[in-house]
Amino acid sequence: MDGRATAPAAGTILNALATGTGAAFAIDLETTATVELDGSEGVSGTVENAPDADTTLIERCVERTLEHYRDDAGFEDSIQGGTVATKSDVPLASGLKSSSAAANASVLATLDALGSGLADDVDRLEACLVGVEAARDAGVTVTGALDDASASMLGGVTITDNTEDRLLEHDRSDFARHAAIYTPPEQSFSADADVDACKRIDSMADLVAELALDGRYAEAMTVNGFAFCGALECATKPMLEALPDAAGVSLSGTGPSYVAVGNRDALETVCGRWRDRPGTTRLVRTRTEGATTL
Repeated sequence: MDGRATAPAAGTILNALATGTGAAFAIDLETTATVELDGSEGVSGTVENAPDADTTLIERCVERTLEHYRDDAGFEDSIQGGTVATKSDVPLASGLKSSSAAANASVLATLDALGSGLADDVDRLEACLVGVEAARDAGVTVTGALDDASASMLGGVTITDNTEDRLLEHDRSDFARHAAIYTPPEQSFSADADVDACKRIDSMADLVAELALDGRYAEAMTVNGFAFCGALECATKPMLEALPDAAGVSLSGTGPSYVAVGNRDALETVCGRWRDRPGTTRLVRTRTEGATTL
């Protein structure tokens, strides 16, 4: 019994670390998961081209999905484990929601492997919350990251209350068709972020939430970026290099990546500046469609 699924990465509109309210949007970098289920008692995972990567999250996603849906598929306790393997365009620990994409792909691939049409029948937000549970189990997130996970699972823009695991808004409109991404060579793990420092800018996060709920996503991104660069002691120069050409730009998650949105020609100009920096620069499309089985 095997299944495959893919899920996109995402960029930040509002970091949820300050208040628990977050917002994100899907971008066209993907993680693919392949799950094989058998009679073994445990789940073992691998990450392509990263033999030392921590596979706790993707393994826990399979286990959680089996706990929730194995009986619905008619297998009761006969299917306990198997293997899960991921491959990805999304750099790890880069602020581009690699964990959320891997979790969503692993959950959907497990549903696909269980058969009985579960992958089509299970509500996508419900499936997303299984991955959020697994992320908390694995300790890879402070907030539960429903904002990031829901944008990856559903596509488009999502605004969430992560403290209550509640989706506040889901917008599939093309607020920006392209995104420029600059990823410095270092890594940054969300679980290591200075949460206390982020909570000190809660009033700015409330302002960003108001802008996002009003559909002013690009402006919200920019306010979020400057505020969280200050709180997390990240450089603001990459943001200044994106302005005023980009419609909006932000530190993505807790970094180190920066994401700018706008029209393609303007973002080509931004990428030209960012390419002078060490690291990787990409120009990608945004995504209005989310995770899917293959």
